[in-house]
Amino acid sequence: MKCDEKIMNRMKRAEGQMRGIQKMMEDGKECYDIMIQLSAVRSSIESVMGIMVAENMKDCFENPLEDPTEQAEKIEQAMKMIKKL
Repeated sequence: MKCDEKIMNRMKRAEGQMRGIQKMMEDGKECYDIMIQLSAVRSSIESVMGIMVAENMKDCFENPLEDPTEQAEKIEQAMKMIKKL
């Protein structure tokens, strides 16, 4: 599964948030404010993970492989991704 532009934009936003958090820490900002930002990054990453898992499952069913063994492996991999959420 390839990452689409929407996912990449979310990842870039999370990366920018992380840089902002590092700056907050360097500037000695309050832990509470840093934790709020960390929570936002975590939420963003979890959202990306959910989108990727959903897209992967959709692909498994919309584009089945001809070889049943390979298809079963593809679905098993998708299930492992769900378990990691």
